[in-house]
Amino acid sequence: MATDDKHRATAAAILPLVGGAANVRTVAHCMTRLRLGLLDPSLVDDEALKALPAVLGVVEDDTYQIVLGPGTVARVTPEFEAMVATARSAAPAAASTAPAAPAPGAPAPVTPVPVGADGLAAQGAELKAARKAKNATPFKLFLRKIANIFVPLIPALIGCGIIAGLNGLLVNLGLLPGVTPALASIASGFMALIAVFVGYNTAKEFGGTPILGGAVAAIIVFPGVARITAFGQELSPGQGGVLGALGAAVLAVYVEKWCRRWVPEALDVLVTPTLTVLISGLVTIFGLMYVAGEVSSAIGTAADWLLSHGGAGAGFLLGGFFLPLVMLGLHQALIPIHTTLIEQQGYTVLLPILAMAGAGQVGAAAAVYVRLPRNQSIRRTIRSALPAGLLGVGEPLIYGVSLPLGRPFITACVGGAFGGGFVGLFNQLGTSVGSTAIGPSGWALFPLLDGNHGLGGTIAIYAGGLLVGYVAGFVATYCFGFGKELLAEFNVSQEAAAGSTVVAGSPSPAEPGTAEPGTAEPGSAEPGSADPGSTDPGQRPPAPAKV
Repeated sequence: MATDDKHRATAAAILPLVGGAANVRTVAHCMTRLRLGLLDPSLVDDEALKALPAVLGVVEDDTYQIVLGPGTVARVTPEFEAMVATARSAAPAAASTAPAAPAPGAPAPVTPVPVGADGLAAQGAELKAARKAKNATPFKLFLRKIANIFVPLIPALIGCGIIAGLNGLLVNLGLLPGVTPALASIASGFMALIAVFVGYNTAKEFGGTPILGGAVAAIIVFPGVARITAFGQELSPGQGGVLGALGAAVLAVYVEKWCRRWVPEALDVLVTPTLTVLISGLVTIFGLMYVAGEVSSAIGTAADWLLSHGGAGAGFLLGGFFLPLVMLGLHQALIPIHTTLIEQQGYTVLLPILAMAGAGQVGAAAAVYVRLPRNQSIRRTIRSALPAGLLGVGEPLIYGVSLPLGRPFITACVGGAFGGGFVGLFNQLGTSVGSTAIGPSGWALFPLLDGNHGLGGTIAIYAGGLLVGYVAGFVATYCFGFGKELLAEFNVSQEAAAGSTVVAGSPSPAEPGTAEPGTAEPGSAEPGSADPGSTDPGQRPPAPAKV
């Protein structure tokens, strides 16, 4: 099958399983996930989606997210959007009928939950629901908005970052001197105007007119600001960077909304955009640029000081606590910091350290594979999810293996801590290891690496950190990730698992003190863990055990 046909077939298979075109409100994608805004999430067939060969897993958050992996998602999304548009234009949206609710007083349906990958999926579903509820606070919703501003910029950051790395390699080798200036311009053009894109996305995310946000943010990078003095200092183009653009665009949104309320409709088309750009522009020039510039400089100074004075300890903490931050939704606060460091220094020294958290997960998953030789269901899930984990797509391993098991998630974080400490140690010794873009992780980060002591040394240190993370995660999980009860419950063959099936809403047949594998409604399984077919193309999911 041709590549285009394969991606078209994937999109065609996904569309009816999410309730059809009439149920799709918005379509977007990030590095690895197709993100859908759905009118009625209950119409989604989770299990059928996970059984598709191209689907690595699903995540329910503020949007319904289908994990397809890097590269694939960027090709499937346009096909999906085209199918949605075609379906909407061909026929009016049909009313969807939700499944009938059980009659009052009727017993709840019996849901078999076998010990194994399905049992872990049930526990993962409960953890996901709890995390989703906790993450719905106003502060975390605000952080999610900030993340939504920067996520669309990641493809350009990656492309320009790789070109910058290639250009640096050619310059160091003295090759193609007539081409390297052109490559430098291509790599630097986006970064020179990134404030404009941030302003545009900010206004769009906060409910304003996107182009007005971009217009106000463009003031920051306009060369003419060099002739303006604020707070006794001459301004410089780009001063304040993405933080200044973010603040300027948010201000523009509030000014615009105020104008929409008070300006007469007959004058709105003339007065509102004029006042929005004028008021926001003056505040940006005579306030925000200076303040944001000081904050940006402080971020760069703080990152350099942190890693140069406490590199190993700081790396240990960052690598170890990054995944818990992700679970809490707080990791999104790091995105503007990464972007600010890239804008100032050409790379962010934090991302390679944080990427070690994924290495710990890979090592922990390998240890689970070894410690559960009889549980072929979980072992198949690990085999199918491990390649994606090596490339930095960790959702199937996290939600399908380590997090539902409990202790292996903690030992995986220990592995990430040791990997982060290794990379941080070299930063402390004077060798910076950075990434010229955000988004990729694991092995996918190698093309984006940069530093202050040559590309070869930078790659060697990052590879050493990954190896330390793998080994530490494996050893910690193998030695401390399983108690006797957990081993007794999960280290069983599929036949034994079928005999150990528990029923949702009924007492567990396990021995006293043995952890119950959990219960879940149908379709609530976590990414990569519902069954081998969810991440292992060509294999059909096992039939539910009978009770």
